[in-house]
Amino acid sequence: MTTDEAALRAARQSFEREAWTDVHSLLSGVATDALDANDLERLALAAYFLGREDEAADAWARAHHAHLRDGARARAARCAFWLGFTLMYRGQMGPGGGWLARAATVLEDLGKECVEHGYLLIPTALEQFEAGDAAAACATCTEAVRIAKRFADRDLMAMAGLGRGSALTWLGEMREGVALFDEVMVSVTAGEVSPLVAGLVYCGVLESCWEIFDLRRAKEWTAALSSWCDAQPDRLPYRGQCLVHRAEIMQVTGTWPAAEAEARRACERLAGTPAMGAALYQRGELHRLRGEFAEAEDAYRQAHEWGRVPQPGLARLRLAQGNVEAAAAAIRLSLDEAPLDVFRARLLPAYVDVVLAAGDLAAARAGAEELARLTAVFKAPFLHAASSYAEGAVLLAEGEPRRACEALRRSMWAWLDLDVPYEVARARVLLSAACRAAGDIEGANLEAGAARRTFQELGAAPDLASLDSDTPSKDRQTPVAGGLTGREAEVLALVATGMTNRAIAAELVLSEKTVARHISNIFTKLGLTSRAAATAYAYRHGLV
Repeated sequence: MTTDEAALRAARQSFEREAWTDVHSLLSGVATDALDANDLERLALAAYFLGREDEAADAWARAHHAHLRDGARARAARCAFWLGFTLMYRGQMGPGGGWLARAATVLEDLGKECVEHGYLLIPTALEQFEAGDAAAACATCTEAVRIAKRFADRDLMAMAGLGRGSALTWLGEMREGVALFDEVMVSVTAGEVSPLVAGLVYCGVLESCWEIFDLRRAKEWTAALSSWCDAQPDRLPYRGQCLVHRAEIMQVTGTWPAAEAEARRACERLAGTPAMGAALYQRGELHRLRGEFAEAEDAYRQAHEWGRVPQPGLARLRLAQGNVEAAAAAIRLSLDEAPLDVFRARLLPAYVDVVLAAGDLAAARAGAEELARLTAVFKAPFLHAASSYAEGAVLLAEGEPRRACEALRRSMWAWLDLDVPYEVARARVLLSAACRAAGDIEGANLEAGAARRTFQELGAAPDLASLDSDTPSKDRQTPVAGGLTGREAEVLALVATGMTNRAIAAELVLSEKTVARHISNIFTKLGLTSRAAATAYAYRHGLV
């Protein structure tokens, strides 16, 4: 047995064990003319799993030509498909599309249906998704499922099932869609699909779950796939946009240092690809939450340059910086341009916060009601918690603190059930203000204290500073939230109860002219334009 023959034999055995480093090392050392088409496919897969994507592309191209020389047109088309598909996954749309077209051309003269026809339906469905035609994508994936069943191809079944599930969720068929996600992921964790498809399907399921706000399912499958990947240390486990979604999950579950590391890794892996914008946006979110405003601004700017609209994060940043007007203009425009309910649902929680800060109570009420409607459509606990928070914020601004307490408690318990500590703390802050407005001072202090401890543990510096500055002071002669004097805070508190200028003047033993001057100063300092806006501000900042 020659050296090359021994290496080939060892490489094939290593391939069966999924020892990708050994496969790559052995096959890379074999003379080029000693590798047949199947060995070239093995080399392509090993290189891909090790993150050597240029080598993988070269090996797939060579395998394609080798299969053509052997007359194996279907296998040649399969290699062209995987080469084109993985190139497009990396953002190389031109070369990727060219290889997919090559695969279709190879199959034209085959004269009969084969499973590769089903594989080529997957990029067609993706194009239909991009065009916003979920119904067409669903039909295409259903046809791919038919072909997968005919040829008993589990890889195609998983990919087509994922696509069909995503289309169904876009069409509002949530229960059937997520059931398909679960079925697909069971096939992955049970080892029924190839490692190449397993990684792609996991990323797709995670992205789909995130899109429909199914945080619990996204967390569960992330944990399952993390264990699955830990058992396969000899491969690069995550690539593509799923890196960004992993960082998002880590952020919302309160592991911010791990989220930062994952977002940084996503930026490195996705450099030069269309998904780079999403990775940069996620880094901006983490910087904003920690109070690193300059770094957040830079990340949002870069995300925009890569095609990722930096909302709602940039609007929240402007709000944290005190630039309410800029925040309101940006979030209003983004919501107006949002084409689908799924995008509007992602913007509405921030929209309600921002327009309330701007004093537009009518817009905030409309936003909260739309969010409630979308919550009924998506039936996601994540949205239920966000909707209850928005409802509580609006009720508080409308002067209904007891009803606000009910809504905010629902929000807090929903966030607790999802194990989302930052959102729990935000709900507690607003609940504290509602309790104080309802006369429950002890309850207000308990909620504020719990929120403060969470913000400290997370490192949420802006929220911690805002909470401390908004805590009512016993010394009413010192400046309070927004730079108001003690007297101005008293006037604002009475405005929030619905008193007229004359009634306020009588209460404080002042002239109506003096009261009017105080209200003018309040509006100027806080950037407000109406008594409704002043009322909203007073309740949100615990001044009532």
